[in-house]
Amino acid sequence: MSERFEGRKNNELRNIKITKDYTHHALGSVLIEFGDTKVIVTASVEEGKPKWMEKDDTRGWITAEYSLLPSATHTRCQRERTKISGRTQEIQRLIGRSLRSCVDLVKLGDRTVTIDADVIQADGGTRCASICGGFIAMNIAFNKLIAQGLLNENPIIEPIAAVSVGLIDGEIKLDLDYSEDSHAQVDSNVVMTKSGKIIEFQTTAEGAPFEKSQLDEIYTVANSAIQKIISLY
Repeated sequence: MSERFEGRKNNELRNIKITKDYTHHALGSVLIEFGDTKVIVTASVEEGKPKWMEKDDTRGWITAEYSLLPSATHTRCQRERTKISGRTQEIQRLIGRSLRSCVDLVKLGDRTVTIDADVIQADGGTRCASICGGFIAMNIAFNKLIAQGLLNENPIIEPIAAVSVGLIDGEIKLDLDYSEDSHAQVDSNVVMTKSGKIIEFQTTAEGAPFEKSQLDEIYTVANSAIQKIISLY
């Protein structure tokens, strides 16, 4: 077994730090850190639903926006002011899908929740950190609405979390940093519920195909890590 840069074991998460109510104005906010990956995530709640939803639809809605700030990486990246990249669209949709899956949208009522995930420092796993931060910020927002008498009950069905796993030189490694992610032979992003149900299992071979036994190991490692992450909420 090769030694990782931080001295972590293959099935060990990076140090995770959660700072709730990180900003003053958002209804829910958090600074979430997975090692050197740092993301500010906020949850805003507006009355009314998106215009594309039918008027007689009794559900609320949850959507997400994701941004990699210019100085988040080693070389400055351009702000996406007029055109959003395919990568950004994919991540935004992933965050939105993941959070909608763990909420009873009927209980949310005639409201739209917008999750904004701004990556201020990137070192791998930004989408997974954004999903975890998005859940925390959303839960904070819902509890504040309940305290204000604007929501009868918390519409969250159960907690969720996300984590990255990779196959590198024949070894399954958890919670990849950028140096590991950039040369993984298999790249996986897993989103699961506290009860172990799968929301997303994005697993791709970057080169040669991989065995089902390795897929099973990725699931097992991810599931264990996700339970640990949720316990930190």
